[in-house]
Order: sequence, then C-alpha cells, then structure tokens
Amino acid sequence: MRIGVLRERRDGERRVAATADSVKKLVGLGATVVVETGAGLGSAVMDEAYRSAGAEVAADAAAALAGADVVLKVRRPLRSGEGEVDELALIPRGATLIGILEPYDDADSLAAYAEAGIESFALELVPRITRAQAMDVLSSQANLAGYRAVLEAASVFGRAFPMMMTAAGTVPPARVLVMGAGVAGLQAIATARRLGAVVSATDVRPAAKEQVQSLGASFVAVEDEEFKAAETAGGYAKEMSAEYRAKQAALIAETVKKQDIVICTALIPGKKAPVLMDEAMVRSMKPGSVIVDLAAERGGNCALTRPGEVVEDGGVTIVGHRNVPGRIATDASALYARNLVAFLTPLVDKDSQALKVDGSDEIVAATRLTSGGRVVHPGFGGKAEQAA
Repeated sequence: MRIGVLRERRDGERRVAATADSVKKLVGLGATVVVETGAGLGSAVMDEAYRSAGAEVAADAAAALAGADVVLKVRRPLRSGEGEVDELALIPRGATLIGILEPYDDADSLAAYAEAGIESFALELVPRITRAQAMDVLSSQANLAGYRAVLEAASVFGRAFPMMMTAAGTVPPARVLVMGAGVAGLQAIATARRLGAVVSATDVRPAAKEQVQSLGASFVAVEDEEFKAAETAGGYAKEMSAEYRAKQAALIAETVKKQDIVICTALIPGKKAPVLMDEAMVRSMKPGSVIVDLAAERGGNCALTRPGEVVEDGGVTIVGHRNVPGRIATDASALYARNLVAFLTPLVDKDSQALKVDGSDEIVAATRLTSGGRVVHPGFGGKAEQAA
C-alpha cells in the first residue's frame, strides 16, 4: 500500500496531513509513505524528519501521488482552475482519498471524485460514537480553535484579563461571554478562566449547562420547554424556532452590554452559521470590546463579521479569521494526523497490508462519499447528480 501526502495549497492553510510520528505508525501498518517536499514546513515538520521516520520525500505533487493507493489531505484537493496545480487530476484512478473534503460547501467536487474513479472519505462526517472518538477531526480541531480564539481576543484587547491589585489601584477582571458551548466553546471557557476572566456562556443544548458550570462559568439561556428538547441524537444543536430565537436574543442583548469580550462558536453542520449578534448588540458594547467569530467561514455569528478580516465598528474590534486551527498549525497537524491514523488503521487488512473496506461498517457508511464511479453517500446523492 502506497500512501501519498501533499503540501496543502489553499490560501492560509499551514497544516499537513502527516507528521513524523504518524508516518512511523503508517509504516508500521506496512505502508510506503511518500511526502511531497515542503509539505510540513507550515507545521514545523522538516523533510528530514519525514525521512528519519521512514517516509520518502518526493520532488513535487505528481511524484508524491504516482502510484498512490491512498491520498491523505487536510483540505479537499484543488481542481482545474482553483490553483497552481490540479491536484485531483494527479490522483490515480481507484485511489482512496481521505481528508476534510467539505462536501456541504462544494457539491461539484463529489461528482468530480466519482468521475475520476476515486474512493473518497470526508472525515468531518465521522459519527459521534465511542469507537470513533479518536477519529473525530471536528473535535480535535475545534478544541484548538477555542483555545486560539481567546488568545486572538487577548492580542487585540487593550486591557488585562485577570483582576490585579496593585499599589496604584485595582484592575478589574475582563468579562467574557462564550456563545456556543460545544468543543470549541468549552475550551474557550477554560482558557479564558485560566487567564483570570469572569466567564459566562450560552448554548441552546440543555446538556451544556452542567458542562459550562463545571468549568466555573455562569450559564445564560432561556430555559423553556423548547430549550429542554434542543439537541439532536448526534449531540448537535437543533435549529430553534423564531419565537425562541427572539426570546434568547433579548436575553443575550442585555448580557452582551456588560461584556468586554464575546467569543462566537455556534455552527450547525451543513448550514449557514446562525446570526446571534446583530448590529445593535455590537454597538451596545463598550469601546475597546472585542468579538472573535469562529463561525466566520460559514457567514459568521455576528452580523458585522467580515470573513478573513479584523475590522472595527464603533470602537468594537471584530476578529473574523478563517481557518483558526490553521493558525496553531503544529498542534493542529499533530492531532489531525492522529485522527487520520485512527481512521485508516481499521481499514487495513493485517495479512495483505492493503485496504479492505467494509461498506456495512457504521463509520465507513457515514464518511464515504464516492465509490465505484458514483456518489454513494445518501446525504449528497441528489446534489451530486444535479452537479454531474
């Protein structure tokens, strides 16, 4: 089994799909690993580290993918017209592509994978079940994003986070509100608390209340009957009714006025990010306040967010960086590479040391997008047929 690893070419993407540690594990499965030169530079992994771990280093993308049975990527491969290299055209027919393939954002790519005869797996679709925890890329990357969000806020906030008592007087602690208490939100709460802030958080899922309070933050929500049933079987937040959103917005509007920093993390898979902060809320905040919007890539939780930019409105700074995990690339790559190894290992037959995919497996069924020249994922078949 030959595994190819490419240098990521999408703007601002510094992560890589393999580290020296993960290469050793892949070689231990019996694989030959070929890494494109420079693939790990953005994550502080040098070519020599890959060689020492047992990988071959190829001169370019074409050489890295020549004869590949498996292709590991962070982001979906570039297609014709998307960048300097048509990565998809270089992937051999019949190869297996594994990565964060963003099928909700690019239905055309599924049709392209099918036409190219590629077996494709989108790791962001890994189900939230016990045996898939080590494969959960959304959680591993969101955890780091939540941590980084607090640092992004601190870097532009003109005051200290903790209370400081000095001979010259007392510095009050920063007040931080985290909107959305999923993986990213909980890490943001923990990080802000470690820095000494007074933290509160809001989420529409009832289970979040206990989690928020266990981290020492206060919980803010309209706790009515709809709130009590506001979580899917998969652990995600449901889309709430207009009536509930109005009540929650009124409560949050009053809460926001008292905050120095707001960190927005609310996302619903496959949907545009819900707008939780309108213009009036932003303008009710004190000058010098900061909003960090982790949902910027999907439109943003704040109405004034500009994806990819840091802007100021009425003295309030709004941070809308794209790909926040990529801003802490070394650790993000290390965790992502481990997710990939965890996903790939059960698919490798120990005797033949080749891929042996069981289509009836729950994880395979949830993540496989294309196989045998067609789209097989039930959630994307209709879109893919239209795209084709």
